[in-house]
Amino acid sequence: MAKVNYKFNKKSLQFEEVKVTLKARLLKALSVVATGMVFAAVVIFLAYTFLDSPKEKMLKREIAQYELQFERINERLNKYDAVLTDLADRDDNIYRVIFEAEPVPSSVRKAGFGGTDRYARLEGYKNSNLIIETTRRLDKIQSQLVVQSESFDEVYHMAKNKNEMLSCIPAIQPVNNKDLKRLSSYYGYRTDPIYKVKKFHPGIDFSAPTGTEIYATGDGVVKAITRSRRGYGNRIIIDHGYGYETMYAHIHEFKVRKGEKVNRGQLIATVGNTGKSTAPHLHYEIRKDGKKVNPIYYFFNDLSPEQYDMVLELSTRPTQSLD
Repeated sequence: MAKVNYKFNKKSLQFEEVKVTLKARLLKALSVVATGMVFAAVVIFLAYTFLDSPKEKMLKREIAQYELQFERINERLNKYDAVLTDLADRDDNIYRVIFEAEPVPSSVRKAGFGGTDRYARLEGYKNSNLIIETTRRLDKIQSQLVVQSESFDEVYHMAKNKNEMLSCIPAIQPVNNKDLKRLSSYYGYRTDPIYKVKKFHPGIDFSAPTGTEIYATGDGVVKAITRSRRGYGNRIIIDHGYGYETMYAHIHEFKVRKGEKVNRGQLIATVGNTGKSTAPHLHYEIRKDGKKVNPIYYFFNDLSPEQYDMVLELSTRPTQSLD
């Protein structure tokens, strides 16, 4: 039964029944509903702000697991990177040194890979930096692996051709000189016989009578034959491959032709006194990758350890060149 309310009428001095209008009832109902909705909104807001739903809790656990896995992946990438660095170091400083090959340039080993939008698809996530950095490291290691694999293929090819390479490298003296008495001037700064000033001498002089036989110091192909009355006079250049060339100057008589293949120890010419020369002798040079190097380091097939030490000691003494 609905509750009946009364109020005291001061004019009639009687209690009268209070009649509630439909409008008042609607307003009261709406106020109750509005209050409920506000309360519900506050509760929902607090729940979504400070409390996680079961689905959110599951997703957070998954994200934490992914982050842990990425950390472990990066730890493994650190190990792989260290192994690759060690392989590159051995490749450049051991394997390539054995075969006298140039090291792989750093710019090639660390070659970039391109495109500013390469990782655009990975942006826009909460952990984008972690994902992008891991992907970038994977790409870098993959690129380095390709370079290292190609380098090892090259080293393998050089190993297969080791015997050929060894036969091409200059390794003997160009004239018969077992007692080492024909070595008259060494590589380095020497006194010029004509101008009497210190001048760099880029080879070794072997004093010998005109007509003394000259031999190729390694297998190769005759690259050039030059006849001249100046400078080095008549000379031969042999291309041995693998970056090596030898030059034989002040020649009297040629025994080979341009383009001819020669073997180590083969007679190629005779000693003369042509060009800027003060006495019959052979001026001998070795060039590695276009740079003139000291020939005495390439007499290892000809000299005993004791003789080699003696040649090194003699090469430090001041002498006068013959050209």
